[in-house]
Amino acid sequence: MTQHTDVVVVGGGQAGLAAGYHLRRHGLDSVILDADAAPGGSWQHMWDSLRLFSPAGHSSLPGRLMPAQAGEAYPGAGHVVEYLADYEKRYDLPVQHGIRVEGVRRDGDRLLVEADSGTWRACAVISATGTWSRPFLPAVPGRSVFTGRQLHTVNYRRPADFAGQRVIVVGGGNSGAQIAADLTLDGRVEVTWVTRRPPRFLPDDIDGRALFDVATARRRALDAGQGDTGGVASLGDIVAVPSVRAARDAGLLTSKPMFAQLTTTGARWADGSRSDANAIIWCTGFRPALAHLAPLNLRGPRGHIPTDGTRALGEPRLHLLGYGDWTGPASATLTGVGRTARDAVREVAGLLT
Repeated sequence: MTQHTDVVVVGGGQAGLAAGYHLRRHGLDSVILDADAAPGGSWQHMWDSLRLFSPAGHSSLPGRLMPAQAGEAYPGAGHVVEYLADYEKRYDLPVQHGIRVEGVRRDGDRLLVEADSGTWRACAVISATGTWSRPFLPAVPGRSVFTGRQLHTVNYRRPADFAGQRVIVVGGGNSGAQIAADLTLDGRVEVTWVTRRPPRFLPDDIDGRALFDVATARRRALDAGQGDTGGVASLGDIVAVPSVRAARDAGLLTSKPMFAQLTTTGARWADGSRSDANAIIWCTGFRPALAHLAPLNLRGPRGHIPTDGTRALGEPRLHLLGYGDWTGPASATLTGVGRTARDAVREVAGLLT
């Protein structure tokens, strides 16, 4: 049976919940379809030691401050999951868990949202599926011949899983630095950290609050036709969270350049040097999870859907929320997605009226 509603939100993580909050404030009938069986979005799948870049009070969705976590200046992933679950319940958001959307297609003056357990016909759709379900693995020579274990950031949980092993961590961003620090500080793992360029650490006093301000200033400059300020990338690549700072200051967090290829037992560099490994952890980023939008045929260069703000240029009834700066400054963060969600829902409300 096809159900009817004003707006379908695809994804019940932080972006989907922020959209749901503003949809409720506008009095629009909506449903939030989420593939996860439980609340918390991608945060429920993070590694054990992960900490936010900002204090709790600066990591909140609209309408509800995140409470501080006892004994922690920067809350962990588990605390975020609890906050999102409480947020969903507090505002009685219409989230249906365990429903995977398989396609969105045009159906006359409506959009048809097809899921594994039903179909919804809506005036508008907000896609908020994020990137966590689409880990990116680079095409490195020899990757198929390595006989050890290979995993991505999404599969990493704790150092104990690698006790007594030699591990190569690939990636010079925040996840690569945090996982390399997590393993080296444990002391039971022999770690080789590999980056394409020397890692650039942000100043110790910069956290998510400053990064949000920088991202916002960059977006405003671009919208005003001014030059690109470089945004966060102009400051550095890695936030010095406590674990990263501790490993760096102890001399444990040093990197090697990217290897030339993998072998059956490890990695080989261009100068002929080698390093054996039991496991390789690819901290090499993600791509937007947009497969459900394929029937709309909207993809542009590099796989992105061209947008004006969050609105898809090729389909004005579709908004994309929370995928990164291309859908709003800092919109992939807890503190940044609220403003973008507000603007997206305002456009949707205008379309419907």
